[in-house]
Amino acid sequence: SKTIPKPSVSISSDKLRSSSAILIRLDDYAILMQKNSEDRIYPASLTKIMTAIVAIENLPDLKEEIKLTDSTFQGLYEADASMAGFQPGERVRAIDLLYGAILPSGAECCVGLAERIAGSERNFVEMMNQKAKELGMNNTHFENTTGLHNNNHYTTVKDLSILLRYALQNKNFRKVFTTFRHSIPPTNKHPAGMTLYSTMYEELGDQSIMGGEILGGKTGYTAKAGQCLASLAKVGDHEYILITAGARGDYYTEQYNITDALTVYNSIRK
Repeated sequence: SKTIPKPSVSISSDKLRSSSAILIRLDDYAILMQKNSEDRIYPASLTKIMTAIVAIENLPDLKEEIKLTDSTFQGLYEADASMAGFQPGERVRAIDLLYGAILPSGAECCVGLAERIAGSERNFVEMMNQKAKELGMNNTHFENTTGLHNNNHYTTVKDLSILLRYALQNKNFRKVFTTFRHSIPPTNKHPAGMTLYSTMYEELGDQSIMGGEILGGKTGYTAKAGQCLASLAKVGDHEYILITAGARGDYYTEQYNITDALTVYNSIRK
């Protein structure tokens, strides 16, 4: 078998605004670049990658309708959680809740899936921590399904790269993760249906990478976590995943998580 040439990246990691980063080539897991990759970070909404893969693996039927209850929404508005736009009492297919969790980063979708699968968010979080252990994510601990800030809810970009690499092997997860826009059929609360948009693609706009494309991604932000991004790109003949965290911006500044991704992917020598 021909050996793949060792890839190289023509950028020094101190040029990045993110405080932690890791870039991995998917076919052989070669690490091309890392910056503080084992430092503890807060994952914010990158948490939802774990929520989604655990949900997919524990739902026999993704077309099953799940009813969101009042308890699903408890505390989410007060915590200023990002929402997909579903309502208490709404009956939504599991697959649409998965799109709602990953694309617009809907917290109510995560809690709704958790309650359906495990009876409560707390029980579901135990499944997430169990999965992290199985995958060898040794510096990770989850306290919720959404990534709302908690001092005991932490990970590393290296652990997140292990998670994303694993999740992308699941065809349902990969399809959701690489979708820009998803239309939901009519429900009892949205008779005209709904359209969900990926936060990453909204922020990316028409920016692109040379000789490749960003195929999918999940953004994250809290004041403590900074701007985060987990993304998948194809450059030349290979797929890469990049996890960045801790860029010191907010909703009103430049989206440094996006600009860092463009910088890194553009620096891969084909």
